[in-house]
Amino acid sequence: MNTPVAVTPWTRRTFLGAFGALGALGAFPRAEPDPFGVLRRRWAALTLGTGFDPAAAPYAGALRRIGAFAAAHRAGMRPAPGSLWPDAPFDPPAGITTSYARLFTMAQAYVQPATGLTGDPAVLADVLAGLDHVRERVYHAGTARYGNWWEWQIGSPRLLLDTLTLLYDAAGEARLQGNLAAVDHFVPDSALGAYSGTSTGANRVDLCRVVALRGVLGRAPGKVALARDALSPVFPHVVKGDGLYADGSFVQHTWVAYTGTYGCVLLDGLARLLVLLRDSPWEVTDSARRTIVDGVEHAFAPFVHDGLVMDCVSGRAVSRGVSAADPQAPAQGDRQRGHALIAAVALLAEAAPAAQRDRWHGMIRGWAARDRVRPLLSDPQFGPADLARLAAVAARPGPVLPEPVGHRLFASMDRAVHRRPGWAASLAMASDRITYYENGNGENPRGWHTGAGMLCWWHEECPADPYGDAFWPTVDPYRLPGTTVSAVPLADNAGGGWGQPKPDVRWVGGVSDGTYAAIGQHLKGLGSSLQARKSWFFTDDAIICLGAGITATDGAGVETVVDNRHLGRADAVLTVDGERRVLRDGRPESFDCAHWVHLPGHGGYVLPGGAPLEALYEARTGAWHDINAGGSATPLTRRHLALVHPHGTDPDDEGYLYVLMPGAGEQAVAERAADRGRLTVLANTVDHQGVTVAPLGLTAVNFWAPGTVGPLTVTAPSCVLVRHGRDSATLHLAEPPRTGEPFEVTWSHPVARVLARDPAVEVLTTTPVLRLRVLPGTACAPHVCRVRPARPAVPVAGQGA
Repeated sequence: MNTPVAVTPWTRRTFLGAFGALGALGAFPRAEPDPFGVLRRRWAALTLGTGFDPAAAPYAGALRRIGAFAAAHRAGMRPAPGSLWPDAPFDPPAGITTSYARLFTMAQAYVQPATGLTGDPAVLADVLAGLDHVRERVYHAGTARYGNWWEWQIGSPRLLLDTLTLLYDAAGEARLQGNLAAVDHFVPDSALGAYSGTSTGANRVDLCRVVALRGVLGRAPGKVALARDALSPVFPHVVKGDGLYADGSFVQHTWVAYTGTYGCVLLDGLARLLVLLRDSPWEVTDSARRTIVDGVEHAFAPFVHDGLVMDCVSGRAVSRGVSAADPQAPAQGDRQRGHALIAAVALLAEAAPAAQRDRWHGMIRGWAARDRVRPLLSDPQFGPADLARLAAVAARPGPVLPEPVGHRLFASMDRAVHRRPGWAASLAMASDRITYYENGNGENPRGWHTGAGMLCWWHEECPADPYGDAFWPTVDPYRLPGTTVSAVPLADNAGGGWGQPKPDVRWVGGVSDGTYAAIGQHLKGLGSSLQARKSWFFTDDAIICLGAGITATDGAGVETVVDNRHLGRADAVLTVDGERRVLRDGRPESFDCAHWVHLPGHGGYVLPGGAPLEALYEARTGAWHDINAGGSATPLTRRHLALVHPHGTDPDDEGYLYVLMPGAGEQAVAERAADRGRLTVLANTVDHQGVTVAPLGLTAVNFWAPGTVGPLTVTAPSCVLVRHGRDSATLHLAEPPRTGEPFEVTWSHPVARVLARDPAVEVLTTTPVLRLRVLPGTACAPHVCRVRPARPAVPVAGQGA
């Protein structure tokens, strides 16, 4: 496309004049007569990067990629009344956003050095003509919105304004004002009015970004001030709906755990606005912004593991892989999303206090150092700006921080993360507050059972990327790891879209002491009559998994998926009770009474007392298009190993018990199976599930109903975890049903002294037993009482397991 357009001649001098001073990210020049010019150049610097050598790696490769994509986009332009590119029609409006994205890439290729298209007047002419075409045909004040609101108010204007920033002088006043008028039409000031509907959380930050940059380009101080002030509702912790919770949960779309995608958008958008407006007349001074800054370590970092972000907080984005529209574009996945989140942290660090900035840099260096799948600085999603920021962090002297060890329960979004030396695990559940799964816009139609107790884990020595490399389009969606599911067939998008499918249950949650945890889920199956009580007790080197009350009446089979591992190119070699078994593709193996299983390179599973187990190793074929309307239809084949505990057809009060040992060697698994003194199962019924792990001084019980288990008695459904130390014992208490009603806890042990307690915990008696009254609130918050026993406190023995 070479439509004649009046352009400003490009020379190296004009290029350097426009962007040579892009390092203006530091102090704002107070005497600057044109503050909008400073902000415009600062935004361009944030977008394009500064201080890098375009001829050096990795920048040279990134610049070549930009040039190659831009050349391909330019060659494919075919202006028509309903499109600018034939494969991106303006209806649905995603085609408008796609068109602006391609024009933005072309603009970058024009202004960035060493792209092969740098300063090419024909490229500039085509970008400007493309902007004119989209505005004249569809993105103008005369158009009524149709389709997805996001395309009109966030996706398209964000890219349009970024492009106008880069081509500000070349665009000319008339073109600039015409496009700004279009943005005003689709994103009026009222979009930043009430903090409700689609103007919350990450969406609110994106809308503020659009209005702020529109104000900068249009020299409208009121717009910039409006955008700054409209950020304030994003900062405080929320107690329901979208936003960041005090326990570190992040929710978007009312019911979806979304730290890994929308949370990343929020973090990145806030970082850009804080850096953009720093030291300007419109600086963000709301002290509540510290909530988001503190959230980096409290809310976001717990879900980043060795460079990836855990899928349990990425919603429908898990279905995004290779795009059909741009098959050469970088594939999305847990690692791509993790790298994007890391880049957002690096950007926010520029606006953070020095102590936090230094600590975050150490975290980033640690994540990068441990990423053995895709080195951070080789990720093709990054342009020179992100690469320059991340490379600067890597080069800066300072520590390389390890992954933290401990447990984090995110009760407000029904998620948990457990970290131990060398391994990590994540847990996804569902309740009447948090959806089973999210689908929408043709994405993730088969994520049905994500919230049915999906338990994912990573070990540093795993030979394959367990949930990357096309895991989601090839895994059996009825057999997600850790879940208890019915075989009742489900239609795509079963239960409704946008997080609507939620079970009518309240008891989901638990309690943690920061090291170990007791977590439970009252499970009701999606689209079936299945009910179950599932409990997980997270310990030092294992996760103890209990199931009880497993019942269904649909005439279909029910099973618990002990695990489903993505094996990459490896064969499936199992050791079952000491016997080595090589599994054949597609041929299930059944074990009537397995006691322990070891999978080389991954870890082991102990089934105390023995239990039926089925193992199925199969090469499964699927395509991203199967789970995402915009995904590539190219078939992909990957090897999976499913270990399944069958409960039969229409089970009645069935159960299970197994112990997951990530990273454990064969001998360690065999020894654990033979050690009958370590683990005691105190109860595994529809009313109570509890365990004692004697060497850890740990007793933990999920009370689905009032009653007594071992040394503990409660008067209401609740969760109790007791840690026995040498001279003290600590009771950790929570009320997952969240009624807020007071309840009592009795520990059958005399207490010499109460050392510390929460204000919500009242001590009723200390001898002959400790009796507490708890005022729990309605957030499943943990409450603590630490005591000195009158005699040594040891876990109570019970039924050996």
